[in-house]
Amino acid sequence: MMLDTQPNPAIAPPEHFVSVKGLCKSFGNAVLYDNFNLDLASNQLVSVFGPNGCGKSTLINMISGLTPFDSGEILIHDKPIRRARIGYVFQNYREAMLPWLSAFDNIAYPLRVKGVPEAECRDRVETLIQTFNIQLDLKRYPYSFSGGQQQLISIMRALVADPEVLFLDEPFSALDFETTLFVRDKLQEIFETTKIPMFMVVHNLEEAVFLADTVLLLSKRPTRLVEMVSFTAPRPRTLDTLSSPEFIETSRHCLDIFRQEMRK
Repeated sequence: MMLDTQPNPAIAPPEHFVSVKGLCKSFGNAVLYDNFNLDLASNQLVSVFGPNGCGKSTLINMISGLTPFDSGEILIHDKPIRRARIGYVFQNYREAMLPWLSAFDNIAYPLRVKGVPEAECRDRVETLIQTFNIQLDLKRYPYSFSGGQQQLISIMRALVADPEVLFLDEPFSALDFETTLFVRDKLQEIFETTKIPMFMVVHNLEEAVFLADTVLLLSKRPTRLVEMVSFTAPRPRTLDTLSSPEFIETSRHCLDIFRQEMRK
């Protein structure tokens, strides 16, 4: 079985992969989001950046269906969240792994929960591994792998069920610099191969700009969308991208907005 990464020309894709209308969320008397609206065009890698405590992770958790919201509407590819196929990569990959299962069985876990026949489970996992050239002994248990390898296993697990959107909550925050470069490159490869839209929270501005087609800049609480900043550098992005005039100017613009918001 091969991964089908080509869109069906007979079916027009939805205009937006995420649509948020009138989203409200409070924790007790503290208002986090009040009438928040967002439309994200399809076929994008989108990063979210903003001040600490502004609710970046809460936003993707609400959009992905992990956290309830008080009011409003969220659609994934024009469908309610409950009808969408969601892939999610958690910030703490160590706690997200099931330590009593092998790496292979961790990747296959979402399929088995759905009741997919065992032969098809193994076929789909093996196809995924071959597609992205994963050179790991997946019979081993998660604790025996490095942090970057565990995060890669988490990403494969999120992809195996063919999600319509892949959500990532600060996927580099627990990784060292060398491992971050490895996972960053692998994410780019996955995005270019599958064309699955990605919605990612990033705490580092350089990473937010480097990977994204669009950077969402959020304000302090109550959180609003300050600006959607486009970054159109060609893919794959490389170390040369970091010194390109477009990257430098886009990063400077985002930093200026961030500083303005922090002064308010």
